[in-house]
Amino acid sequence: MKITRRALLQGVAAGAGVLRSASGQINRPRVLALIGDRYHNSDYIRVALTKIYDGLNVSVDYTIDYDRLSRDLLKDYQVFLCLRDGMIWPNGYLGPDAYASYEQGLENREEFPEARSQNWLREEQALALKEFVARGNGFYALHNNSHVSLSSKTYRDLMGGAYIGHPPLRPFKVRVVNSNHPITRGIQDFFVNDEQHYVEYDKDRKDILLEAENVDGLTFQKLGTKSAAGWAYDYGRGRVVFTSPGHTIHALWAPEYVKLQRRAIEWLLKQI
Repeated sequence: MKITRRALLQGVAAGAGVLRSASGQINRPRVLALIGDRYHNSDYIRVALTKIYDGLNVSVDYTIDYDRLSRDLLKDYQVFLCLRDGMIWPNGYLGPDAYASYEQGLENREEFPEARSQNWLREEQALALKEFVARGNGFYALHNNSHVSLSSKTYRDLMGGAYIGHPPLRPFKVRVVNSNHPITRGIQDFFVNDEQHYVEYDKDRKDILLEAENVDGLTFQKLGTKSAAGWAYDYGRGRVVFTSPGHTIHALWAPEYVKLQRRAIEWLLKQI
């Protein structure tokens, strides 16, 4: 599934808003991936996911246009995947990411507007996605997508939980806590150097598949060393999956995690 930057630019110039898969075929299940935000560049996400899903019999289309999420956009897809948070920054910001001090040394710092975020998700978009899944389709919430739940009770009910926060990048273990599920069967525990996201989980705990643990004993905001890191459940006639690793490309490409992400798509498509 090779997608060039030229193809991306041509798609944007055409006003389509969605980068169509170069390998799209009529009979292939279709996945729509909404990716990218201030802290997660869409280029690395697209590169990472393209490699991960290249071996599957699916056609993946990518978009950064959150505003176009709608019933009409979703109607031609069987899975919606989202790796982005719930914030937009209409007044801009000085730095692309929280791990670098871009403001240091600016002589005219006071002339720049303060960075203030707004929620992008509209309630009709959350309802459209809820209906999409309830009708029999799949929703894969990746990494920081739990943050979107903070802006919508409808989205949170569908996604299954909500973001609390995370410590800085550091190594942690991802442990399989339910090895009988089709997504995790045969998957081994693995380590990543990533953001360990702490989330509130609202559904039945039997549906939790993964747990993240800082084995060095480091905690976050008195929440301990462990956090739920993945779950999967039926929703209406459809299915929902969440997995939390994914801030870095090497975390997304951890061999066991690659297998797990592929299985997640297959399970959402009811192929396993």
